[in-house]
Amino acid sequence: MSIRRRLPLLRWSVLRAAISSRNFNISGQLGDGREEAAADYVVAHARQGDIDDVLATIDRYAYEESFLVNVGDEKGQLLDVAVRRADPRIALELGTYCGYGALRIARVAPSARVISVELGASNAEVARRIWAHAGVEDQITCVVGTIDDDGRTLAVLEDLGVTKGVLDFLFIDHDKNAYLADLLTITGRGWLHPGSIVVADNVRFPGSPKYRAYMREHQGKQWQTVEHSTHVEYQSLLRDLVLESEYLG
Repeated sequence: MSIRRRLPLLRWSVLRAAISSRNFNISGQLGDGREEAAADYVVAHARQGDIDDVLATIDRYAYEESFLVNVGDEKGQLLDVAVRRADPRIALELGTYCGYGALRIARVAPSARVISVELGASNAEVARRIWAHAGVEDQITCVVGTIDDDGRTLAVLEDLGVTKGVLDFLFIDHDKNAYLADLLTITGRGWLHPGSIVVADNVRFPGSPKYRAYMREHQGKQWQTVEHSTHVEYQSLLRDLVLESEYLG
C-alpha cells in the first residue's frame, strides 16, 4: 500500500488518539507506547544517516502502523516551502513530539540551527533517537519545558542564543490553547525581526481560534498571513488550516 493513500479515520490508532487527548495534553504522548514504537521502527527500517528515508519511514509508520500527530507529509510540504522562504540561520519549534517537524526544517535548511521546545521528556528522548539515526543530532537541540514555565525555558533558550532579532523561523505545533500566548511572549521579547516567518499547524483542527483571530486582526499591520487549506495529518476527511505569517515588525 502506498503511504500516499489516505486511510479512513476509523482505525483503532486514530480512535485511541482521540480518546487519549487529555493524556496527550498532560504528557505529550497518547499513552499506548506508539511514540517509542515509532523510534524503534525508524531504527529498524530507515537507512542510517539518510534524512529523507527517515522522514519517509515515519510517514509509513503513521499510515500503516499507528497514527501520529506530527505535521505529516501533506502539510509538511507547506512547512518546507515556508522554511525555504525564511532561509533561517536559527529556527525555533514549539512542540517536538517525535522530532518529525524539526527533521523537515533541518533537511530544508541544512545550515540552520534548529531548537525545539517539548513538554514531555519521553518525547524528547524519542526525537533524539530519531535525529541521531538521521545523522542530524548535532544540528537540532531539544529543550524540555514550556514557554510559560515561569521563565525557566525562556532562560535556557536565551543561553542557546535565542535573543533579540535572531529568530528567522518559528514553527508552532504544540498546545493549541497556548499558540497565541506563546507567540506574544516571543514577540514581546523581541526575538523576531521584520521578515521572520511563523508557521502554525492545526489552526482549524483541533483548532486555535484565538490565534487565527489575532492574525486576521493584525493583517497588513504587524503580520502578513496566508491561510493554507489542507487536511489533518495522514488522512483526507478532516480539513485543517496551516497559517504562514510574515512578521512585519
